[in-house]
Amino acid sequence: MEDLSKPSFEVILTPALIPLYDLKGKTAIIIDILRATSSMCVAFEYGVRNIIPVSHVEDAIIHRKSGLKAAAERDGQKVDGFDFGNSPFDFMIDDLNGQSLVMTTTNGTKAIHLSSKAEKMYIGSFLNLQAVADKIITENKPVVAICSGWKDRFNLEDALFAGALASQVSHVFDLNDDSTIAAIALWNTAQSNLEAFMKNASHAQRFERLGIDRDIQFCLQQSIYPFVPEVANGMIKIDAETGNNI
Repeated sequence: MEDLSKPSFEVILTPALIPLYDLKGKTAIIIDILRATSSMCVAFEYGVRNIIPVSHVEDAIIHRKSGLKAAAERDGQKVDGFDFGNSPFDFMIDDLNGQSLVMTTTNGTKAIHLSSKAEKMYIGSFLNLQAVADKIITENKPVVAICSGWKDRFNLEDALFAGALASQVSHVFDLNDDSTIAAIALWNTAQSNLEAFMKNASHAQRFERLGIDRDIQFCLQQSIYPFVPEVANGMIKIDAETGNNI
């Protein structure tokens, strides 16, 4: 039974389902574990000042021509002519300190733009899981966890994170949504050996074929960053007081 004394927590399992939900007045957590939201967190850890998420490669090209560093990925691979792809290891460089970065990815940046009706929008990954949980508990507002999926289809890793986050905040939020219940059940099944469970995922198998499977192990680390990037006015930033830029 729905507990009206608690704010709601819903999980949207793919971006294709976003039109079925009312995002007004809610906080959206954008999830793209492999790899956009994970890589965004890494970029901020290494000193990026802000990230401009764009939906199309052509938009990223325009920003790059203006002098910004640019990251572009399609189908798991770096787009030719860009500075970076979408691997978290791409952003582990000191040269990004204090710079703006434009980014377009197959799934994550698309989900950001489709979620624009939310009152607030945060970037979530296993890398900052605890920080995201702490923030939404403190703010105590209705939450929608939006899984970026793979080309509008369901994927395991984003649902696993949604389940992990829901489990962390279950004492504060109403978890009466079927998608949330399913995500928690998936997390409960996988959490004891997350990396082994993820070997079954289509994305993991895709990464293995591309020779980038080390990204999976990195992106499944939990709560190593203490900040929560926020999307506002077309730009992603972190609070300078809670950031941990090196």
